[in-house]
Amino acid sequence: MPLDEYATAVSDLEPSEGEIETTELVVTDDVLVKAFALGPGAELDAHDHPDSTNVFHVLEGTVTVVQGDESEEISAPGVVHHERGVIHGARNETDETVVFTASLCPLPS
Repeated sequence: MPLDEYATAVSDLEPSEGEIETTELVVTDDVLVKAFALGPGAELDAHDHPDSTNVFHVLEGTVTVVQGDESEEISAPGVVHHERGVIHGARNETDETVVFTASLCPLPS
């Protein structure tokens, strides 16, 4: 069994325009790593995690990351840290599929 779980996990993620597809890469009692594939024009609505830190790792393409009142285009490879309770989201303003992971820890109780 290979140590790298990324390629297998995201191989079936093929979102259409405006769609988001996800898969869980790592789930333990204290961390969640989830992959998000955003088709062109798709948007992950802004939200927060009051009791957890969230980190995006941009792996493919360029995603517009929203954090509070700010937004910024982040190209792969890129890392964005969202402090606990900070409102964040993402949108794909390109013509290509964008893939990023979101790591959440600790998991909310």
